[in-house]
Amino acid sequence: MTQPSPEWYDTQYNNRARIPEHLEILEGWANASALVREQAQCELDVRYGSGEGETLDVFPVAGTGAPVLVYIHGGYWRALDKRDQSFVAPAFTSAGALVIVPNYALCPAVTIEHIALQMTRALAWVWRNAARYGGNPNHIIVTGHSAGGHLAAMMLSCDWKAVGEDLPERLVKGALSISGVFDLEPLRHAPFVASDLRLTAESARKLSPAGFPRPASGVLYALVGADESEEFVRQNQLIRDAWGAVAVPVCETLPGCHHLSVLRGLADADQRLHRLALQLLGLGVSAG
Repeated sequence: MTQPSPEWYDTQYNNRARIPEHLEILEGWANASALVREQAQCELDVRYGSGEGETLDVFPVAGTGAPVLVYIHGGYWRALDKRDQSFVAPAFTSAGALVIVPNYALCPAVTIEHIALQMTRALAWVWRNAARYGGNPNHIIVTGHSAGGHLAAMMLSCDWKAVGEDLPERLVKGALSISGVFDLEPLRHAPFVASDLRLTAESARKLSPAGFPRPASGVLYALVGADESEEFVRQNQLIRDAWGAVAVPVCETLPGCHHLSVLRGLADADQRLHRLALQLLGLGVSAG
């Protein structure tokens, strides 16, 4: 089989080039998120570690024992920031969930492996501190978009006892990946991102959830926009094929959505993507 050209990989994976209005969409996220931080109860820039980028934003919930939603932002592990993603929080806090949005250091200053380890430290902090903000540390769900979807799947596969002896084996009860990447090998061949990610054949294999054993517990919901590239649609199906329908009971394309517009559905209580997240949180909603 002939190796596709570098231009083909860029066409498939360079989402900003595929979406002419991407700057307008990103500005809309930033503006909506700034408004949320002004108006909502929140605790910002809480340290979960001492390293670069190791802070998180907490959107607490009234009462105690609420399920916890951890949302990981995308940006190909090299762009964007948690402050641009606060807009996802209000629909979940109003439904009764504690929401936590972590940051991480960015490539090329660090590697994807470094970022994945940062997310394990962030999740360990969540488990140890969720109750302070009204959350139930025994019901943590991780969701993420794009690179964040990849990291969410990584967290479902984590050996938590290796992260901390005090942590439970099943720290993450479920994950929802939105337009995630589960096989990183193609990104080695996409010039627009390859130099920043600095992946080798070995590191791409090591960091690709599609090559991991099926998680011993917990489920992954994998969704992608129907208007995304063929490769993103393939990546979404790949994780179902690799882990099976028991571990990935939901594997869908969402009509009328491209790589950026798909995220609107997470913050919209009327959309299937949001209802699926509530289902994982155990908030008594049928995804329909």
